[in-house]
Amino acid sequence: MSKNIDTKIEGLNLRFAIKEDIDIILGFIRELAEYENMLEDVIATKEILNEWLFERKSAEVIIAEFMDEPIGFSLFFHNFSTFLGRSGIYLEDLYIKPQMRGKGFGKVMLAYLAKLAVERKCGRLEWSCLDWNEPSIKFYKGLGAKPMDEWTVYRVHDKSLQSLAQKF
Repeated sequence: MSKNIDTKIEGLNLRFAIKEDIDIILGFIRELAEYENMLEDVIATKEILNEWLFERKSAEVIIAEFMDEPIGFSLFFHNFSTFLGRSGIYLEDLYIKPQMRGKGFGKVMLAYLAKLAVERKCGRLEWSCLDWNEPSIKFYKGLGAKPMDEWTVYRVHDKSLQSLAQKF
């Protein structure tokens, strides 16, 4: 078990995930994908997550527990800003179980990630949000987050990724 990180909300603790949390992490990923109507896109398995999170250490996961029960997670990794000349933290996913929302748990998780970014001397904390997810957009803006309207995310994956790789 990893060390608990105390929060200002009684009963809420955060902790960095360990290998034994794979089932919990995969469960949260599936719940988030279902919420985002993207469950059919989840191909992650326990084996894949173990390799990339705990063997390769490509990303980190924080588990939120309320009264010793897992209620959410955040998955993040370091990126790099050439303009700032330093790393940032990119939040890939933040998920709180629906019945636990509205209690400040998501805000605590984001605040902890901001604190972690400051401690690690990162230049920024950033993430993406689906355009239709109005509750999350309102929540993020309430925290002072600004949408990057002038930027569009591009993605190459599946067959397009293979095709592009073959051009080398």
